[in-house]
Amino acid sequence: MARFSTPRGTHDILPADWPFWRFVAGHAEQAAQLFGYQRIETPILGPTELFLRTSGEGSDIVDKEMYTFEDRGGDSLALRPEGTAPAVRAYLEHGMARLSQPVKLFYIEPMFRYDRPARGRFREHHQFGCEAIGSEDPYVDVEIIALLAQLYRRVGLRDISLHINSIGCRECRPHYVEELVRHLEANREDLAERDLERLQTNPLRVLDSKEQQSQAVIEEAPSILDWLCEDCREHWKRVQHGLTLIDQPFVVDPRLVRGLDYYTRTAFEFLADTDGSWLAVGAGGRYDGLAEAIGGPPVPGIGFGMGVERVVAMVKDSGAEIPQQMAPDVFVAHMGDDAADRALVDVMRLRDRDIPAVMAFGQRSLKTQMKQANALGARNAAILGEDEIAGGTVTVRSLTTGEQRSVPEHDLVQDIAAEN
Repeated sequence: MARFSTPRGTHDILPADWPFWRFVAGHAEQAAQLFGYQRIETPILGPTELFLRTSGEGSDIVDKEMYTFEDRGGDSLALRPEGTAPAVRAYLEHGMARLSQPVKLFYIEPMFRYDRPARGRFREHHQFGCEAIGSEDPYVDVEIIALLAQLYRRVGLRDISLHINSIGCRECRPHYVEELVRHLEANREDLAERDLERLQTNPLRVLDSKEQQSQAVIEEAPSILDWLCEDCREHWKRVQHGLTLIDQPFVVDPRLVRGLDYYTRTAFEFLADTDGSWLAVGAGGRYDGLAEAIGGPPVPGIGFGMGVERVVAMVKDSGAEIPQQMAPDVFVAHMGDDAADRALVDVMRLRDRDIPAVMAFGQRSLKTQMKQANALGARNAAILGEDEIAGGTVTVRSLTTGEQRSVPEHDLVQDIAAEN
């Protein structure tokens, strides 16, 4: 018989994991709604061309990470690798420009990338993302950064550092890229092979390289902040001013980039200190040219993505006490066929009154059933045996004190409800 397991880079979310997932996802949704963001869900499949245009030449997503296929109708489709492009596509397709701007959207959805699996990094992963579409106000940038920072505080993560940068606009960035290319070309013998490829396709991405061989060249590279136009300098100044007003610490990082033309101005990343090394736990940026890249009119926007798996793992490691799954108020134990019939009726009566209840299945000894009740963390056991069936009663035993009482079966629901 074949033995199957999850595909490499995927994982099961087991019952013991769900309290942590509910904790993180619940706080994410609360934070988003607190800031006025509304939930959106887009199809798990999208046109491959949508992601080619919005992820761009030279990006890892396009080069090696997208799951693509041709369907029976001959259309090229991709499993959704990220959430921003579908959200902007939905904004354009459904005429959201007619709504009050900016349109503020959030999602918690699975994404798919053929990436090298590691702790907190999966080929199927879940992303919490927020998108503010329709305003270029720098305080929108501040707000969306503040939202993510508040989420980290809500789930108890403290050693988180915000890094920010401005990558300019289509007016000033090309001049910087020319200067950067001159610097990189002059030092090409010291660049890693992967960065030599990026130099030809997307020079800005060299600044984001993790290749150790290239780090000395990158450290000596000119700073984009020295090449900002007047409008970008003012926007950058206002973002920093806003973060200071709300007491949000930040580190200016001139090497933090988004390498595609439609990304503009603000780029940011949250890093966590994990055993002396920094791990990215969320990142985002302004994408004022993205709507145009997919055939729409100019529409400013900014957003972020946060890997849920990575944050769940950090919450687990922190030892935080989180709400566990609700234990049943009542475990209905029974002995004999007639008692099993009555147990089925009684457990449904309890549930109809929103009282969490479970029943034993099969013919097992009362001792075995009580072990199961204790293992489930039930507060009470409702016991039905021959004597109870004959007398029309139920024995209710407290599993915390051991005390028990006999109540008429028709009063069981009221008796349990009176305790709560």
